[in-house]
Amino acid sequence: MKAIVVTDQAAGTAGMTLVERDAPEPAGNDVLVEVHASGFTPGELTWPSNWTDRLGRDRTPSIPGHELAGVVSALGYGTRGLSVGQRVFGLTDWTRDGTLAEYTAVEARNLAPLPGDVDFTVGASLPISGLTAWQGLFDHGRLQPGQSVLVHGAAGGVGSMVTQLAGEAGAYVVATGRARDRQAALDLGAQEFVDLDRDTLEDVGRVDLVFDVIGGDVQKRSAALVQAGGTLVTIAGPPEARPADGLAIDFVVEADRAQLSEIVRRVRDGRLRTNIGTVATLDDAVAAFNPTERPTGKTIIRVRP
Repeated sequence: MKAIVVTDQAAGTAGMTLVERDAPEPAGNDVLVEVHASGFTPGELTWPSNWTDRLGRDRTPSIPGHELAGVVSALGYGTRGLSVGQRVFGLTDWTRDGTLAEYTAVEARNLAPLPGDVDFTVGASLPISGLTAWQGLFDHGRLQPGQSVLVHGAAGGVGSMVTQLAGEAGAYVVATGRARDRQAALDLGAQEFVDLDRDTLEDVGRVDLVFDVIGGDVQKRSAALVQAGGTLVTIAGPPEARPADGLAIDFVVEADRAQLSEIVRRVRDGRLRTNIGTVATLDDAVAAFNPTERPTGKTIIRVRP
């Protein structure tokens, strides 16, 4: 099968190579998925799990990519809940070969059914951004209707999902970003927008929940805006500042079939939009991940037409 592999962490996306590999065999409780579309987050090449296994052993050349949509082509021993020929999408394990390939082996529990009226390209764009937004808002932030949410990077992949899901849940959403992001954030349902280059963040006042994707100084200043009993949720690493009378939580997104099903249901209903930019073939994937201009939206690799 064709696959993208990486061997040099320092090279980043420039070190990607298209090669021929044997298709994996599904282990117990796995399914083998014929990949139709794959999502990729460039920052994942900085994650140790791409380079070493759980015991710290070198696992290169490894196949990156952890988001996929495709069709189940084989079942491992004891696998239940999915069937051969079923359309699926989901999030693969961090320390196993990923989805930038024609086939990948995935634990069945990490996948959810993909409805027939949702394109594979859309399905592959949802797992990381959708699950991160869902888990940050509802599992860790415990968002309730009527609360206020400060969403950093509101027009980005994760932030756009946070903005929409928070608004649908009945929250008052204050979005941040750069000037070019203002209209996009407002179109996604934010009630206010803060230009981090020109506006004063502290003018936002107190909020119940901060969803941080930036870290650093913005995170520190945001912690002071969390009102008593509120929460700062971040995916930018361990928090450098904590609310005076609230919680600070950093987390790593996890696969969850039920949450994936809720997310794709909202896509089908038109309540949730994903942010897709470039769509490229597997043959063109290396060039797509090394663009000459700043990309907008998530890059999706369409492995099969």
